[in-house]
Formats: sequence, structure tokens, C-alpha cells
Amino acid sequence: MPEQTAERIEILRNDEAGRYEITVDGDVAGFADFQNDGGVRIMPHTVIDPAYGGRGLGGTLVRFALDDTRAAGFKVAPHCSFVDAFMTKNPEYADLRA
Repeated sequence: MPEQTAERIEILRNDEAGRYEITVDGDVAGFADFQNDGGVRIMPHTVIDPAYGGRGLGGTLVRFALDDTRAAGFKVAPHCSFVDAFMTKNPEYADLRA
């Protein structure tokens, strides 16, 4: 039987592209766009490639983005319905809402 290897999932903030990216084994599986406006990070759009859907990557990506945003001292304007719903379901992020 072939040995199963764990996928390598990484998330980074790509300031040049204005988005957070989540990769699986080096391939971009999704992203969350952002724009900074003063002390507010506007998050208008989140996408997970359908090939990677149903694996919780969207939540993992948004959690990373919100934690990074908090660390940077920004508030969040969740214009993306996914980010908005995530923040509602996870009250530990309520203080970030702009």
C-alpha cells in the first residue's frame, strides 16, 4: 500500500496583490482580497477553488486573515458575506468589526 503524505497548507499575506492566499502543496487554493482604508481593512471577496472545496480551507484562511489584521491594529469591514458570517459565528472576532 502506498504511504499517504500529509498535504502542506500555507497561508500568507500578499501585500502586492492585496490578498491573503492559502496554498495546498504549493498551489494557490484560494484567496481573500483586502484593501486598507486608514485603520480599517476592507475585505470584499473570498474565493476557494472548487477543486479544494468542502475541506474547511475558507475558514482557515479567514481566521488567519482576521488574526493578522488584529495583530496589525486594524478593524475589519467584512463586505464579503463569507467573512461576515465567519465573524458572526466566531464572537471572539466581534471586537474587530468596524
